[in-house]
Amino acid sequence: MNHSYKGKILISTPDISGDLFSRSVVLVIEHNESGAFGLILNKKNSQMSTKFNDFFDFQIEVYDGGPVENDKVFFIVKSSEKVTEIYTEITDEYYLTEDIERIINAVLAKELDIHNVKIFSGYSGWSPNQLDTEVQRKMWTVVDVYNLDYTLPNDQTLWKSIMQNLGGEFLLWANSPEDISLN
Repeated sequence: MNHSYKGKILISTPDISGDLFSRSVVLVIEHNESGAFGLILNKKNSQMSTKFNDFFDFQIEVYDGGPVENDKVFFIVKSSEKVTEIYTEITDEYYLTEDIERIINAVLAKELDIHNVKIFSGYSGWSPNQLDTEVQRKMWTVVDVYNLDYTLPNDQTLWKSIMQNLGGEFLLWANSPEDISLN
């Protein structure tokens, strides 16, 4: 492996259809010779959202981070100040943590605004060289991050918006039907 996609965004191409990764926008948190780890930013998980909302008096959206270990919960937090000692820095402004107790307590104590937290169930994982192979096979388009707020409540419009901003052949993909066999 000569490069890393860490900190970059993966945009699924229309070649990936019919599964969780169809029209996905994935933030790569880690990518090295051991493999890759990322979170899908634009797929809401209504079942997990309902479970979380049963405990709180405010609405919470939970996202499918990916198909691996859906019983694990991850948080992307937008804050330069860390409310936990257990975290992975994404940028100066964002970090990732699994410290569910500390994050929930910080939100309830109003130390942390819930709008600056995005919750994920599961993650996206790749074995060594798997992501590189998928990129070479054009299953993913790698995009440098460009002023994207990772904690915004995103849905399918995020995928389409990024595709449109890339222009060229990506405009065709952005406007194609979800099931490309209907094209």
